Amino acid sequence: MFKRTASAAVLALTLLAGCGDVGGEGSSGSGKPGGATLTVFAAASLTEAFTALGKTFEDAHPGVRVRFQFGGSSTLAQQITQGAPADVFAAASPATMRTVTGAGDASGQPRVFARNRLVIAVPKGDPGKVAKVGDLGRPGLKVVLCAVQVPCGAAAGTALAAAGVEVEPVSREKDVKAVLTKVGLGEADAGLVYRTDVKAAGGEVAGIEFPEAARAINDYPIVEVARAPHGTLAKEFIELVVGEQGRSVLSRAGFEGP
Repeated sequence: MFKRTASAAVLALTLLAGCGDVGGEGSSGSGKPGGATLTVFAAASLTEAFTALGKTFEDAHPGVRVRFQFGGSSTLAQQITQGAPADVFAAASPATMRTVTGAGDASGQPRVFARNRLVIAVPKGDPGKVAKVGDLGRPGLKVVLCAVQVPCGAAAGTALAAAGVEVEPVSREKDVKAVLTKVGLGEADAGLVYRTDVKAAGGEVAGIEFPEAARAINDYPIVEVARAPHGTLAKEFIELVVGEQGRSVLSRAGFEGP
């Protein structure tokens, strides 16, 4: 068991201040019937799908608010082990989930609910003339990748190694959405992001499939956090994600089934 230090308490307050609230208005999270706030920490690549599922959950639970903290899975896992208050954790890889389970901060066994694979993202018009993964090693091409400690960065390293391509990125970003933003703004010629992120971008970037991505498919696990302030709601949210409605929303977003 981890003791809450003063720094952890400060971290927890900071996180709550920055979380996104699907319901629009905040909630006291007092646990009173219809007045609870369910806090979900989730990988950045789940932003669109989980936001939609959060609204579905709220509709089925009048008065309940779902508050999301999206970001790099490794960062979120570390925050949970440091005492940040959360009810549910959804990670973009089993490796980052093990940070939480290994610290004894998960209640029950994680359940894999989706899979995702990388694509090459390029800006509109493809100014860097990228056609295949081998082009990412071309001198002078500006490539951005996720930081190595987050799942999209680890997957990128595996896929590039499988393709035999060496890349010197111009930057390493904190999560996949940051990579996508740089590509979309034209600050990079290419980046490796998930297929779902290109789909969510709605035409702002183009995605290029490459066969070696099949060597680095990420499983997404979800779990109730130990000492969750709202354990019953946490379990119900997880059932929504892994159930038929969740699978449908995730499939439309471009995720593969587990």
